[in-house]
Amino acid sequence: MVAVSHRYRTSTTFYMMKNLGEVGIWQGVLDGHPANKVRETVAELDEAGWPTLWIPETVSRDPFVSAAMMLEATSTMNVATGIASIWARDAMTTSNATLTLNEAYDDRFILGLGVSHHTLTEWVRKHDYSKPLSKMREYLERMDASMFKGVEPTEKPTRLLAALGPKMLALSAEMADGAHPYFVPVEHTAIAKEAIGPDKILAVEQMVVLEEDADTARAIARKHMSVYLGLPNYANNLIRLGFDEADVADASDDVVDAVVAWGSLDDIVARVRAHQDAGATHVCVQVLQEDPAAIPLKPWSLLAEALL
Repeated sequence: MVAVSHRYRTSTTFYMMKNLGEVGIWQGVLDGHPANKVRETVAELDEAGWPTLWIPETVSRDPFVSAAMMLEATSTMNVATGIASIWARDAMTTSNATLTLNEAYDDRFILGLGVSHHTLTEWVRKHDYSKPLSKMREYLERMDASMFKGVEPTEKPTRLLAALGPKMLALSAEMADGAHPYFVPVEHTAIAKEAIGPDKILAVEQMVVLEEDADTARAIARKHMSVYLGLPNYANNLIRLGFDEADVADASDDVVDAVVAWGSLDDIVARVRAHQDAGATHVCVQVLQEDPAAIPLKPWSLLAEALL
C-alpha cells in the first residue's frame, strides 16, 4: 500500500514551474467533436509547443478518459483537469486514476479538483451542496489516506484546487500545490497569490476574444459569460472584488472588459503578462468565438506565435 500523503505531498517550485509552463490552453470545445478529431487536434497543439492543455468536467466526456486519450496522442504536452468535480467519483478513485495516468504518461497529468456549483451538484448529480469547503477538505484527506497497489509514477502528481474565495484559497495552500482560479480579473490574481504564497502554483484561466471591434468583441464575450454570471460562485467573487451587483447581473462593459481580454494579439498578450506580473505562475487562455462549437485552430496558432 502506498500512503499518498507521505510520498506525494511536497515538491519544489522548480518542478512545479517546469511542469505546467508559463502559459497553456483552456478549452471545452473538443468535447463536442469526435475522438479522432480530438486526437488529431491535440497532437497539433503538442507539436506547436503548448506545454499544458486544460479540460473541463460538466455533463460531457469523463475528464480522466479524455485525458488518457489526449496523453496517448501527444508526447510532451501536459493535460490538466479544470476541473474534475469531487462529486463525480470517490476520493480513492480520483487518487488512483491520477497516479495511473502519471505513471503511464511520463508524469504529464495534472489534477485540478473543484467543488463545482450547486446547479450541477444538487440539480444534476443529486448531492448535498450545503458544505462544499468541508467536503473538499474531507475529500483531500481521503485521497491522501487512500490505498494504491499499482506501479507508482516517478514524480509527485500535481494537485490544484479551483479556488476563488479566501477559504478555498487557504485550503489550496494547505492541502494542494496551488490554485486554479477561473473567470477572474487581474485584481483577483494579486489577491490569490498573496493568499497562497510564493511557492505555490497559481494557474489562472483567461478568456480572450481576438476581435478589435468593441461591440463585436463584447457581444461574443457576453454570450459566453452569461452562463457563468448566473452562477453564485462567480458572481459573488466579482462583487467581492468591488464590482457593482447590478453591473455583474447586466454584464456591463466594465465587467466584460475585466474578465475577458479582447482586441489585437498585443492586447491579449498584455493581459496575460498582467496576470503574470500580478503573481500568476501559469496563465491558460480560453479562446471565445462567435461560433462556440468551432475549434479555434487559427487563434491558437496566433497565440502560440505570440506567447510560446
